[in-house]
Amino acid sequence: MSAGFDTLRAHLPARLGSTADLPWIPSATPGKSSKPLRFLAEDRGFVELLRMAPGIVMPLHRHTGEIHAYNLSGSRKLCTGEVIGPGDYVYEPPGTIDWWKIVGDEPMVALVVVMGTVEFLGPDGIVRASASASTQLADYHRYCREHGLPVHDLVDR
Repeated sequence: MSAGFDTLRAHLPARLGSTADLPWIPSATPGKSSKPLRFLAEDRGFVELLRMAPGIVMPLHRHTGEIHAYNLSGSRKLCTGEVIGPGDYVYEPPGTIDWWKIVGDEPMVALVVVMGTVEFLGPDGIVRASASASTQLADYHRYCREHGLPVHDLVDR
């Protein structure tokens, strides 16, 4: 490509990228991993593919911003009893407190847009851990460094 095209491309609104080169980053919870797609500037949020094995529970948590989740495969049962399967979409407004579990025999994979922070709560309601654009970005950089992988520019500028 020419230098002129690269300069023009830097000013185009679309940012295209292949996800094939991006790693699945395991979480502290066995059976749960994520593939980062985009980290929004100023810690506004992040976009990821979330993968969880059957039987894994997403513990009690609160959202400081809205969440958009589109199930690509597998199923999860919400704390309300609803089962979300492939092709289902869930919107959670800011302030939502919930938990859910992967059900069935297939891993769940969902495209998730997280605005703000996810706060993981203990039984006493106290925040025990959190996930934000900055914490997820740090995990991505650490994982790539530890495994000798290239770090892709996934930060929204």
